[in-house]
Amino acid sequence: MNRPASNRSRSSASRRGETPLGWLGHDTRGAGVLATARVHLQIQHAIAAVLPPALGAVCVVAKLETPRLQLAVPSAAHAAKLRQLAPRIAQTLNTQGWNLNEIAVKVQAGMPRPGAKAPRPPKEAQPLGETALDAFETLQGNLRPGPLADAVAKLLAHHKNK
Repeated sequence: MNRPASNRSRSSASRRGETPLGWLGHDTRGAGVLATARVHLQIQHAIAAVLPPALGAVCVVAKLETPRLQLAVPSAAHAAKLRQLAPRIAQTLNTQGWNLNEIAVKVQAGMPRPGAKAPRPPKEAQPLGETALDAFETLQGNLRPGPLADAVAKLLAHHKNK
């Protein structure tokens, strides 16, 4: 008989390294990915401290090859500003112990732009039933000509075609 794990066994599992990060750290390939991600995050935080807040929010570490760091931004305007600040970024990173001589900037159009709105969810409109249509027809008959009467007529025309 299978019983669900108790809270006690779950907490001991997390202490033994059975969490996703613990598991990733014990796998050879996973440990390499985890180490790379941590290095990228450390550099990202160091760069964000040097950059203006708006630019730091969209600048991402794309690739690190020891003397060269590649940063990605969502637009050419961000890239131009980042290229101006590249010497200052390199100097700051070198003083923090990173051995970086060159900073390359890449525009990645697929990155979210700052202030961009999330895509709208699809509409979940339900067609009006016969009772609702009858009520709108009654309303239309009682309205004086004007914008409201026109809107109700448009609604009825739209929903009667379905």
